[in-house]
Amino acid sequence: MDPAGTAAVVLVGGQGSRLRPLTLRTPKPMLPTAGVPFLAHLLSRIAAAGIRRVVLGTAYRAEVFEAFLGGGVPGGLEGLDLECREEPEPMGTGGGIRYAAEALGPDYDEVVVFNGDILSGVDVRAVVGEHRAASADATLHLVRVPDPTAFGCVPTDDDGRVTAFLEKTLAPPTDQVNAGCYVFRRDVLDTIPAGRAVSVERETFPGLLEGGARLQGHVESSYWLDLGTPASFVRGSADLVQGAAPTAALPGPVGTALLLPGAKVAASASLTDGTTVGAEVQIGEGSRVSGSVLMDGARIGDGALVERSVIGPGASIGDDTVVRDAVVAEGAAIGASCELLAGLRVWPGLVVPDGGLRFSGGA
Repeated sequence: MDPAGTAAVVLVGGQGSRLRPLTLRTPKPMLPTAGVPFLAHLLSRIAAAGIRRVVLGTAYRAEVFEAFLGGGVPGGLEGLDLECREEPEPMGTGGGIRYAAEALGPDYDEVVVFNGDILSGVDVRAVVGEHRAASADATLHLVRVPDPTAFGCVPTDDDGRVTAFLEKTLAPPTDQVNAGCYVFRRDVLDTIPAGRAVSVERETFPGLLEGGARLQGHVESSYWLDLGTPASFVRGSADLVQGAAPTAALPGPVGTALLLPGAKVAASASLTDGTTVGAEVQIGEGSRVSGSVLMDGARIGDGALVERSVIGPGASIGDDTVVRDAVVAEGAAIGASCELLAGLRVWPGLVVPDGGLRFSGGA
């Protein structure tokens, strides 16, 4: 990778509505994921590929990204030349790419684009290498999934050339889907219309195909996960902690749990399946926490069970309460002997009294 000729654009402007209430004040790429903002994990992968110039295309809560860069990036990312470029209005994926890329100097002849909510083990060097070998106008990272109906479907021929771009069809002809990482020749990227909303999936790629451009598909079987829902968010965090997903930004050793400074865990409590315990978190006697994210300052009482859930900053879980596949947002207080199950989401600051919420008739 030639850092003088290849730059990156990371799209981080989405509102993360599927992750609410976690994203009411924090953009999705800035949510604490395995101990650091998710964006840090993505940037660590970009740095490892040899890219140095990175522009973040921001929109929703743009000030949070500015503060992140202003406070100094995590270790291992010091060599990156990072800049935020805030959209003046919603510009879609294609418009956002074009607008962010305008911050790049004229010497960059390749731009690698990343969606800021994808956790991936993609070999960026290999994608760029195939892009060059095929003399492609644009190259798409593709992955195979069991159910392609929820994604953009991208069939290719025997030479890897993209033959169609089918956005969320009910009868997909292939299990190959758009994985949210692209390489553009700079002159091709500059053909995306400026100053208006453009969808790269519905307008840019189909338009390039219709115009006879060479779109290449790079198919990999590496780790890939869209962190768009609470369930996938906690799974992705757990995979990072356990080493199943690659990162150079993990603030501790790979293992069954990650504890940040000031965390206090009772001797009889158990932490398993890639749980993250944030700074100053307290976990009481006999509690069990599995595959979950406990954000800074959370409190877990005695005898509680927390599985595959997110407990927000400063939130508290009472004694003998069960939280399974649920989200408890910042500052919420759940009393003793409650049950929070099956996708339940508790909004910030809400107070639930002892026994005030249950899914069974137990006392």
